[in-house]
Amino acid sequence: MDLFNLKGKKAIVTGGVQGLGKGMVEGFCEAGVSVAIWDISDKVEVVAKEFCDKGYDVIGIKVNLGDRKDVEAKFEETLKKFDGKLDILLNNAGVQSRHFCEEFPLEDWDFVMNINLNAVFQLCQLAGRVMIKQGKGKIINLASMLSFFGGYTVPAYAASKGAVAQLTKALSNEWAAKGINVNAMAPGYMATDMNTKLLEDEGRNSEITARIPAHRWGTANDMKGPALFLASAASDYLNGAIIPVDGGYLVR
Repeated sequence: MDLFNLKGKKAIVTGGVQGLGKGMVEGFCEAGVSVAIWDISDKVEVVAKEFCDKGYDVIGIKVNLGDRKDVEAKFEETLKKFDGKLDILLNNAGVQSRHFCEEFPLEDWDFVMNINLNAVFQLCQLAGRVMIKQGKGKIINLASMLSFFGGYTVPAYAASKGAVAQLTKALSNEWAAKGINVNAMAPGYMATDMNTKLLEDEGRNSEITARIPAHRWGTANDMKGPALFLASAASDYLNGAIIPVDGGYLVR
């Protein structure tokens, strides 16, 4: 299955310390990818060591995605560790803030947009420059169900994820002919820490589960396959796609 062969590839995964990000890091590791986990958490090196102890090639890079200078510096540091090569960029990191629209603090708006959109563009740009020189590369962004819906009390998150979907399309228009595939995954309702309150709300949990044709919430394992597909040669003719990974929620 050479189409899915990722052995020896180099990847950056943001927000890879926990949740969906950690699950996709694991998927890449299992496929033979060398991974740099980027995260603001102090646990990033601990998590990287956990993977290394299992025999995988992983490094942990602590980075503040809200600081453009830090992002650029850590990108150069990672690139040196990868001998100047980068095959895969997975922009997974994201933040959330909930307030009624008329009460939404502007500082929260700026925080969410900066991490969920601005940092994504900066990293795509940095990776794109390397991949253009290589003549190939895979960029995978994390969109959301709120790339399609408006949500409730989450105007900044909805705006940022809608923008990520459009950014993905814009980048693919310019870079597809240069051998770079830029696509996005849109996770549905996932059983992660970000959704703890929803999971604990019996009424909302039941309501959401009833709409999902698969009759269950997603897990980090459900993200592995789509991520591996988008990172591999199997997706070489896929560009600008926003792929729902939602158990069918979107089409219900």
